[in-house]
Amino acid sequence: MNIKELDPDSSPQAAFGARLRRMREERGWSQDELGIRMGYSSTHLSSVETGRKRPTLRLTRRADVAFGTGDQFEREWREMTQGALLEGFPEYLEYEARAAEVRLYEIGIIPGLLQTPEYARCLADSALRRGAITPEQADERVAFLAERQEALAQPRLPMMLVVMDESCIRRQVGGPGAMGAQLDRLLEFAEQPGTVLQIAPYEIGERRALNLPLNLLTLPDLTVVAYAESQIRGHLERESTSVLALLSDYHHLQAEALTQAASVAMINEARKGYP
Repeated sequence: MNIKELDPDSSPQAAFGARLRRMREERGWSQDELGIRMGYSSTHLSSVETGRKRPTLRLTRRADVAFGTGDQFEREWREMTQGALLEGFPEYLEYEARAAEVRLYEIGIIPGLLQTPEYARCLADSALRRGAITPEQADERVAFLAERQEALAQPRLPMMLVVMDESCIRRQVGGPGAMGAQLDRLLEFAEQPGTVLQIAPYEIGERRALNLPLNLLTLPDLTVVAYAESQIRGHLERESTSVLALLSDYHHLQAEALTQAASVAMINEARKGYP
C-alpha cells in the first residue's frame, strides 16, 4: 500500500492529520478499525490524515473519545480554526456551545448561525476580492461557520431568539438565487420549535435600542454573557452590571420589533422579488 508522506509543518491541517495517523499507528489500528470506533469511513479518515479534508468539530471530539485524549484533538482544532478570529470570539464560542439560550441582534447581514453556505461564501469571496483576506482564510471562514452551525444542531438545541434589522433582508448578498435561498432559510428557522425571529423595521427609527450587533448567551446556571464586535476587534463581557444593561436594551428592542408573524410576512414579501 502506498502511504502518502505528509509534512506536519506545511499547515495546521497537515499537522492535525499527521498526529491522527501517528496515534492510530501507535495503537496498531487500521483506518477501518479507527473508523468503526469513530463512526467514520476509512476513506474519510484517510482524507483527514493526508490533509485533503478539513477535520470538523464532531470528528475531533470523536477522536478524543476513541484515543482517550480528553480534549486534546478538540483544542488543536480550535487553535487551527480560530487563529484569525477577533479577540474574545474564541472564548465566546466556548460559552455558545453550552448555552441554554442564544439571543442575537444583527444589522446589514444575516446572522452567521442562520446563513446558508452560498450566502456565507458570497461574503467571504467579497472580502477576498477586496484583498482583506487570503483564499485560504476565505475557505476557513466558510468551513468554520459550517462547523459552528453543526455544533448547535444537536438533539438539545438552545432556545434561539433572533432580532434582525430590516436591512438584513433588504440588502441582496450574492445573486437572486442565493438571496432567495437565504430568505427561505429564515422562514424555515421561524417554523422550528424553540425559535423566535423578529424584524426591527426601519420605521422604529430612534427607538431602536441597539446600534451595533450583539450576542447574548444565557448559560445553564442562568448567568448571562455578552459579545459584541466592531470592524477590527471583539469584546466578551461577563460583568453582570454591563451585561444586564445590554439585556435590558435587547428587551426594549424586542418590544419595538415586529411580531414573529408580522416578521415572517415581511420576509415572504421580500422573497417575492427573487426566483
